[in-house]
Amino acid sequence: MATWKEKIKKVKMIEQAGKKKMLLFSGSSNQELAEKVAKELGTDLAEVDKTQFANGEIYIRLQESVRGADCFVMQSHSGQVNFTIMEQLLLVDALKRASAKRITAVLPFYPYSRQDKKALPREPISARLVADLFISAGADRIVSIDLHTQQIQGFISQPFDHLTAMPLFVNYFKDKYKEPITIISPDAGGVRRATTFAKNMEAYVGFVHKKRDPKIHNEVKAFTVIGEVEDRHAILFDDIIDTGGTIAAASRALIERGAKSVSVAATHGIFSDESVEKLKDTPIDEIIVTDTLKQNGNIEKIGNVKILSVSSIIATALTSIFADDSVSAIFMGENVL
Repeated sequence: MATWKEKIKKVKMIEQAGKKKMLLFSGSSNQELAEKVAKELGTDLAEVDKTQFANGEIYIRLQESVRGADCFVMQSHSGQVNFTIMEQLLLVDALKRASAKRITAVLPFYPYSRQDKKALPREPISARLVADLFISAGADRIVSIDLHTQQIQGFISQPFDHLTAMPLFVNYFKDKYKEPITIISPDAGGVRRATTFAKNMEAYVGFVHKKRDPKIHNEVKAFTVIGEVEDRHAILFDDIIDTGGTIAAASRALIERGAKSVSVAATHGIFSDESVEKLKDTPIDEIIVTDTLKQNGNIEKIGNVKILSVSSIIATALTSIFADDSVSAIFMGENVL
């Protein structure tokens, strides 16, 4: 028969076993952001051996036990996007096979998000395939920031936490402008996003009508400006800047309509090589993006780009997920754009 000391020891062991353990892992594409998030959480990134075989295959090995842990795997997806997707999938698979209690894939920028529907016959719906891959690999939930379209959440049968960087932009531009502002969506599809931003800024809202050739990717021409912009500061608000063709054309249209100035705010700054040529001679005062993606040297060539960090937003959301608290409460419900 067990003594009372042995019983107390057993109870303490059970209590210790029931305590939740949080581990944050990072892929190789944007480790700077992951380190900032870890610092916000008051922890360090978990150690992972990430190497490649001579033929290019990725090798992953976790350097510590994850049994029973609540694990978060961060990876930004740009540049070598197919490599970064595979690396994150292997991290998720390794965690699953090592008996992690719950695995959350954190994708600050969701890859293939612009391929969320069939624009032409016989096309894939690539954003759906990405979702299937992560769930099949073992992810229990997915976290992302400012999706290109909300419908991507419907591709996933597991919980999906959609974050937004909008509070960063609101704080930045409220401090900058005290004069009349109009928030402009560079296309009709982003009007809802721009409307939410305008409500927080107590500003007007408008959009630029554009026409894109579905057979020629990244080719766009801006047409009519809808909304009041004359003698007002215009802020073009979008989710992604890639080649910059959309905002370049839109900025010229806004100046032609009499806007005092044009600024750009976008969560994800891809800044492909073409963006340098398209953006360097545009009438844009400044371009504000976040660090959801690791930047190449193109922003220095463009010259007027400023980066805000989403680390505090991600850290707050991961804390809420770990504690089983509401994520939407962080944004007062305005993360549904």
